[in-house]
Amino acid sequence: MTVDTLAARIRHTIDTKTKPLGALGRIEDLAETIALVQGTEAPVMQNCTLIIFAADHGIANAGVSAFPQVVTGQMVANFLAGGAAANVFARVNGVALQVVDAGVAGEPIAHPDLIDRRIAAGTRGFLDGPAMTGAEAQSALDHGAGLARAAAGEALAFGEMGIANTATAAALGHKLTGLPLAELVGRGTGLDDAGLANKLAILERAVSRTGALTPRQAMAEYGGFEIVMMTGAMIETARLGRLVIVDGFIATAAAVLAVALAPETRAAMVFAHKSHESGHRALLAHLDARPLLDLDMRLGEGTGALLAWPLLRAAAAMMTDMASFDSAGVSNRD
Repeated sequence: MTVDTLAARIRHTIDTKTKPLGALGRIEDLAETIALVQGTEAPVMQNCTLIIFAADHGIANAGVSAFPQVVTGQMVANFLAGGAAANVFARVNGVALQVVDAGVAGEPIAHPDLIDRRIAAGTRGFLDGPAMTGAEAQSALDHGAGLARAAAGEALAFGEMGIANTATAAALGHKLTGLPLAELVGRGTGLDDAGLANKLAILERAVSRTGALTPRQAMAEYGGFEIVMMTGAMIETARLGRLVIVDGFIATAAAVLAVALAPETRAAMVFAHKSHESGHRALLAHLDARPLLDLDMRLGEGTGALLAWPLLRAAAAMMTDMASFDSAGVSNRD
């Protein structure tokens, strides 16, 4: 069966359900995306895993965040104890949750439930040089791919934790897209006006030290270990024919990198929500993405992706469980 034939059959299945054409709006589009990724008119969407990647950023030492770097490790402990918003939303929605140390500052964290894929104790500051080496970046991509292969579910969601990672995402997004840096720099963890101006000035200095970069060069110069590892996981998830649930600003920066490295990844992406972080809108527009939810959230951790998961389940169930006009004996319009 050709791709065009499959797409036509999927659309016919949706359009002949017992409803007026288009009456389920975005859910119909979501069902079509799921069916196309799985390559079937009867998609299954029963299980999902959220992987939270945690890492620290050398740029934090330049004063771009309202919170100290130690918070990253403290939040990893909170995830492992089950006390974060992501844990709560995952439990409510029956989603498995994994926590990965991609490069948290300080001594390695010892915990039986923590997945250790530590590249280094945080990236280097990218004001004066690259955040990571090319070998470190490739290692992060490879680890992400391996974690995606091992995770269970028809869809995988990805979250992150890392003080200063909105600064990293802004610099990386700017280099990947050419969007003005000022459109991508936001308040992050809650900077006031003076803090925001300082953050922008620091990042302007950082991005000015390099010219045009390839995606791989940008990844090493300005990436974060958790962002690059998430990128590798997104690429592999799509390659395996699974749905990629993209969370907020940081995850969307990873999605931009994933699409730059492997354009076919874009077709498997579902964008969960529009973050309150100002740069998220610009990155979504760059990817021509329409998020499912708009709840003024800006937490990260995969929380938006978790809230979108029930919509994916409903969309897939519509394809398989909802009657057609013929099967229900309901008259369709002439």
